[in-house]
Amino acid sequence: MTKLAVIAHNMRSTHNVGSLLRTADGLGVDLVCLSGYTAYPAKDNDERFPHLAKKLDAQIHKTALGAEHTVKWRHDDTLEQAIKNLKEDDYTIIALEQNEKSILLSEYAKRPDRIALLLGSERDGLSKEELDYADQIIEIPMKGSKESFNVVQAAAICLYTLSNLS
Repeated sequence: MTKLAVIAHNMRSTHNVGSLLRTADGLGVDLVCLSGYTAYPAKDNDERFPHLAKKLDAQIHKTALGAEHTVKWRHDDTLEQAIKNLKEDDYTIIALEQNEKSILLSEYAKRPDRIALLLGSERDGLSKEELDYADQIIEIPMKGSKESFNVVQAAAICLYTLSNLS
């Protein structure tokens, strides 16, 4: 079975972070890396001001509903550090982004032992420089009038599909 990780880089919404943690719990994700300015739950020896850590933790909990305690997660200051740590653990980095180099999720057929799904900010997605860290770029085809899904909905679709590659 493929081990799954998620990298949430520069995600603005604490509610999306909580929802992502809850989704990760439901889909059996092994690790969630929260990088850049992505908010993260309170942790032991937290370096943030206590009132800020408490506030962000409460906001994340609102949608995580306790998954912040059941899913292994970590915070990396930079995307580079998150990628380096995952590469050292033999993860293949797959970015989720609409891009001229992307392939459709349905066409991704590899089955690496470890996949880390790279997600960008809700508004801007992933920059070209951030996409350069990826081994592959995939996208979900849109059938309606909207250009994209919410980042957590898209992550759920991808994680479910990637976990069921044959």
